[in-house]
Amino acid sequence: MGGFTEAALERVRAARTRLDAASEADDAYEVAMAEDELEDALRLARKHGLSTEDGVGGQ
Repeated sequence: MGGFTEAALERVRAARTRLDAASEADDAYEVAMAEDELEDALRLARKHGLSTEDGVGGQ
């Protein structure tokens, strides 16, 4: 696995962790920010054909 792939997948994992934490804290602002980051990270992964943990992405 190359450096870009590792970094992109780590970004997705980190965004999911951030979203989970924000949801548990019931922080609406942080949830919105985390959702935006996750959407952006997933978009980037899909664009490069990477498969994320939920099976989204890839070609």
